[in-house]
Amino acid sequence: MDILKIPRMEKEEYDRLIKENYVSRIAFKGDAYPYVAPFLYVFDGRYLYFLSTKYGKKLRFFNENPNVAVEIERFSADMSSYTFVTLLGQLAEVADRTEGRRIRQRFVNMMTTRALSSNAVAALGHSPVEPLESIVNENRSLIWRLEKVQEIVALKNA
Repeated sequence: MDILKIPRMEKEEYDRLIKENYVSRIAFKGDAYPYVAPFLYVFDGRYLYFLSTKYGKKLRFFNENPNVAVEIERFSADMSSYTFVTLLGQLAEVADRTEGRRIRQRFVNMMTTRALSSNAVAALGHSPVEPLESIVNENRSLIWRLEKVQEIVALKNA
């Protein structure tokens, strides 16, 4: 019997998957093993942006090697349907304050539109009791942009 290969998604399909979601996993080159961490993200149609707290192993791994794998998925509880996209690229820090403010505002808009719990801001270095606007007005997190994407693997179950 032949091995069944999972079908690939077209660009429009994986762009839609990326646009419709907001949680990803980023795999960094770790020490002895890869290091995987969940990240909220926003997508402007060209780039994925991530906010990173200014502490933790991910900072050391990013500084040592910014090459990463970013994975975004959607699946049903019984796995009768699933799609995922993995992007292999390089994270770059966004240092420009004006661009950073615009991106931070996109995060606030995404969190408001999706009615995310106030507890989600802890992943961005903020207290759940603070207003969402503190994400825009204070620089408690780093902004990373996924650039130089070398490969995209996007698969679906039919």
